[in-house]
Order: sequence, then C-alpha cells, then structure tokens
Amino acid sequence: MKDVSFGQYYPVSSFVHRVDPRLKILFLIAYIVAIFLANNFYALGACALVLVLTIAFSHVPVRKVFRAVRGILFLIVFTAAINVLFNASEDVYWSGPAVYWKWKIFSVTQAGIVFSAFLVIRLVLLVTFSSMLTYTTTPVALTDGLESLLTPLKWIRFPVHALALIMSLALRMIPILMDETERIRDAQKARGAAMDEGNIFKRIKAMIPVLIPLLLSAFRRADELGEAMESRCYMGGKQRTKYKKLHFTWRDLIAFLLIAALVTGVVLLRVYLGAFL
Repeated sequence: MKDVSFGQYYPVSSFVHRVDPRLKILFLIAYIVAIFLANNFYALGACALVLVLTIAFSHVPVRKVFRAVRGILFLIVFTAAINVLFNASEDVYWSGPAVYWKWKIFSVTQAGIVFSAFLVIRLVLLVTFSSMLTYTTTPVALTDGLESLLTPLKWIRFPVHALALIMSLALRMIPILMDETERIRDAQKARGAAMDEGNIFKRIKAMIPVLIPLLLSAFRRADELGEAMESRCYMGGKQRTKYKKLHFTWRDLIAFLLIAALVTGVVLLRVYLGAFL
C-alpha cells in the first residue's frame, strides 16, 4: 500500500511544481501518446531523457519516484514472462542464435527477449511519469486544471464542476484510506489473524476482516464530508469564484516546447528508423 504513489504530493519549490497544472495534464497525455508511438529503443530513450529532466527539475527524490514501480512489480514480471516464453518469432536483432531454448509450447527466443524488454521499459516510463503529475501538483491545483480544460463541455451542460470535485475528493481519500488499511491490518494481526501465511486463496480470505471495516470507514467518512459541505451551504459550481486564478508563464512555454520536441522526435524516429531497429 505504501508503494502507491497516485494521490501523494511532494511539497517542495521547483520549476516543475510551478508549471501550470493545465499544461501538466496535457504534458502527461502527450507523453503517453509519445510512449505508445515509440516503436524502437531510440524513441524510448528520448522519452526516458524527458523523464530524467522532469525528475531533475522537480527536486523529487529518485527513490520516491521509482517507488511507484514496486506497486506494479507483479504486472511487470508477469508481462515479461509471458512475452519471453510465448513469443515464438525467430527474428534476429543482433548476431547470435535466434532460439535459445524451446520445450513444447514454451520457447525463449531473441525476439521474445527484445520485445519483452521493450514492453517493460515502456511500462516503467508510463508509471513513473504519471506519478510525477501528483508528486508535483496539489489535488486542488489538479482539480482546477482539469475543470479549466473541460470548460467547453459546459456548453452541452456537462457537470464539469461536479466531475472535478469528485476527482479532488478521490485524490484526497487515497492516502487516507491507505493509512486506514494499514491500521486495520495491524489491529487484525494483533488479534492473531494470519494474513501473510498460506496460499493465495487463504490470503484473499484473510483480507475479508480488513475490507469490511475499511468499507464502513469509507462510507462514514463520505457521510461526514457530505454533512460538512451542507453545513457550509455548498451549492455546487453556481456562481463560485476562484481564490487562485491560473495563468500561463514562461515556464509553461518551455514545457510546451519540450513536449512538442519529444512528440516530433518520436514520430520522426518511428518513420525513419522503424521498429526495434
């Protein structure tokens, strides 16, 4: 639970922290597009370079950034194993044997190892850069940025403010529920519950005494929050003003030029170099 970085904010003054949240959201979307457009390692190298620059100018510790990878470590290992064992292609990317090992439906090929490494790097870049959005942006700023980007939807009477409010509350509740889960688990272990023993089915069954109090706590917190908002005469997005107004600055121009250069470079590498070189 502690490896979940989504919803956590790292308070520090840096170049990335002061970038407009609207541009950060667009930056993340463009970065995800660039990652999936990349079809060779040079393009992934360009994406990795942008990630390194972002971490360097954000002053967020590298260990904290890559902690998000541990949360999906099982998915990374599972994806790598599936692609290594079931990729039967005999394409050769460098001098050496095309097939290293084969047994019935399983085979370890050069192409499988290369493709598996490519997918793992792509997944790690995607998760780590996505975590940078919440590490460098407060939930309130992120909500304001999302609401500002979705303003055109108000013309069709889409509840933009309600969606932004739900997102803000969800981001605030993630670390709270994580801490609540840890407390409930410690309390159950103190009463003799064996949650880390046995096979996967026994461990899932042992989580039931944790999930029920957690759900009750979540509903209680939601009810208390609703009563607090009503007692303060909250009326939704009608005639509400902003304490802090968003403005684009020279930092946003630099960030825009950087992501534009990244997307352009990935497209050129995709066109002129091809897949996996």
